[in-house]
Amino acid sequence: MKRASVLLIALGLSACGAANRLQPPKGEPLPVAPRGASARPTAQQLLTPTPQQRPQRSDELMTQSQERRSDEFDLPPR
Repeated sequence: MKRASVLLIALGLSACGAANRLQPPKGEPLPVAPRGASARPTAQQLLTPTPQQRPQRSDELMTQSQERRSDEFDLPPR
């Protein structure tokens, strides 16, 4: 019984991934335009992440070591 339930859960989880591109339902409008925008964004614009949602990686290396300054709030527990 446990094996069957594990298999059913695994089957259900494997079906969660969508292979098709997301499209709005037929006959349904897209969400209203954001406040201050002159036009309603398209489905592709809504699905494209902004730089704030997906920031670029920073590979800047430290060129020299620096000592940390003291932290007056780093107190031992009471």
